[in-house]
Amino acid sequence: MTTPPRLLLTVPEAARVLAISRSKLYELLASGAVRSLRIGGSRRIPVSALDDYVSGLLDQEEAA
Repeated sequence: MTTPPRLLLTVPEAARVLAISRSKLYELLASGAVRSLRIGGSRRIPVSALDDYVSGLLDQEEAA
């Protein structure tokens, strides 16, 4: 049986995916550049939020 893809990542996992530090990711979360949610006491980042963030960066680059 195949494991379904993960929809939510922890902050350290999301930082690794973006190849940035955890502190930089927390800055992006605080500014609203990357969306996240809380489940209980845990912060989780949807994979789709990372896709949206990177797409936005690419759009900015193309517009420049």
